[in-house]
Amino acid sequence: MAKDGARSLNRALRRALAAALLPCLAGCAVGPDFGPPAAPVADHYLEAHNRAIGTGRQDYRDWWKVFHDPVLNRLIEIAYDQNLTLLSAGTRVLQARAELGVAIGELYPQQQQGVGLTTYNRPSHADAASDPQLQLNNFWQSQLGARAAWELDFWGKFRRGVESADAAYLATVASYDDILVTLLGDVAKTYIGIRTLEKQIAIARANIVRQKEALQIARDRFSGGTATKLDVYQAENVLGQTEASIPQLTMQLQHGQNALRVFLGMTPEPLDPLLARSTGKIPVAPAKIFVGIPTDLLRRRPDVRAAELKAAAQSAQIGVAQSELYPAISLTGRIGGSASTINGARLSSIFTPAGLAYSFGPSFQWNILNYGQITNNVRLQDATLQQYLVDYQNTVLKAQQDVENGVSTYLQSKIAVEALRRSVAAANGALGISLLEYQQGTRDYTSVLTSEQNLLQAQNDLVIAEGNVPLGVTMVYEALGGGWQIRDGNDFVPPATNAQMRARTDWGDVLPPAGAPKPPPPALAAPTPGLPGPENEGPTVRAPEF
Repeated sequence: MAKDGARSLNRALRRALAAALLPCLAGCAVGPDFGPPAAPVADHYLEAHNRAIGTGRQDYRDWWKVFHDPVLNRLIEIAYDQNLTLLSAGTRVLQARAELGVAIGELYPQQQQGVGLTTYNRPSHADAASDPQLQLNNFWQSQLGARAAWELDFWGKFRRGVESADAAYLATVASYDDILVTLLGDVAKTYIGIRTLEKQIAIARANIVRQKEALQIARDRFSGGTATKLDVYQAENVLGQTEASIPQLTMQLQHGQNALRVFLGMTPEPLDPLLARSTGKIPVAPAKIFVGIPTDLLRRRPDVRAAELKAAAQSAQIGVAQSELYPAISLTGRIGGSASTINGARLSSIFTPAGLAYSFGPSFQWNILNYGQITNNVRLQDATLQQYLVDYQNTVLKAQQDVENGVSTYLQSKIAVEALRRSVAAANGALGISLLEYQQGTRDYTSVLTSEQNLLQAQNDLVIAEGNVPLGVTMVYEALGGGWQIRDGNDFVPPATNAQMRARTDWGDVLPPAGAPKPPPPALAAPTPGLPGPENEGPTVRAPEF
């Protein structure tokens, strides 16, 4: 009868275990499944009809090469290799990857411990409660075993956690790409600004030469009695203003160079070895740029993908919060041996069948009186998701704004360049005539003064407009999300950082040694050659990562 009772109990335990595991195996998980959020996208860009704008798709991987400037190409390479902000973003990718490994580990027995102890015991001889029969002498006691506790993922709490951590990891990859895109754009824009300022300084110096010649003419005429001292003062005033503009422009130039050094990860040191090759040459923009259609931004802009993945990670957190509304079902067990020296026994008996002890069984915990805390936490997670969905839509709108701003800068600056070239030609001609007439005594010095100022202003405006054309191109290609593709096949941290981190910690396959074949990221359902998205999330049940 005892055996029959044991069999019945054993069958009941197996049924309870099967009933507990069946929903897990069936993939039950509370909470919403994330779907692609709505995106406010226009059918085409506003200037798509312009002949200088193409709607065809283009490879934006090395967009800066459209300027055919080897110096800029080299600066981009250095920035990608050495920029510290990008390096910090790369380490955040590894951090998120490790957090994903932690989440995966939660799927398995959350507590696994090997336990053991050996103690020498002396019962109190003055306390009958410790030894009612007053028969125990001092004795040794030893225990050795293992115990485990496994909260079953009955409601998908841990699988939703893996889903959230996976999306968060992919979001850090997209954020890394976004920082890379911004870095490349900043390097190009700073470089264009440096070249523009160099040309402005050169123009100021050329005008100083002209103005000194005009000043000498005024002095000669004053010495000859054919002009007043007023002409000399006016000429000196204009010359002084032009000379004073050079320190101002030089200060801006130095600020730009300082910013470039930070982008390149360089200490304050001369940039001449890098920049001297094309001093004062503003990069030449192409006659036509290709922008595609606004819908392309949803899959090419890293910040858009990062916003979508951030929402996906938050969506899974709703399921994690909802699972707290239901009972947590766990399996606990302990097995080991125990022995003591009481009544002549031996500690070695711990390794005999007589010393074997074990226990096993299910348990549950249910927070039934949570005073609305769990319910309101679910609401909190849902409101946060809604915020992220709105942020995603706003990111999509701003992405289109960025493209439109770049296109506008490119097109309108080209128009301004043509007009300013005519203005410079006219101002140059006016200065020549006014100087000649002043020398002949048929015109006062005011006309020379006005012509000098007009020429300098027109030339300065022309240079700024010429710089704005490639600046607009840079703005467009940065807004289109170009450039992150250069990280494909590369690690998120450089070899030196890789070696430094591996010397401190065992990173396993998460951070392979520099130069080693790079395995597909285990977080992904399949290797992704491009920008990650929710479709690249891996299965929610995976083997632990050691």
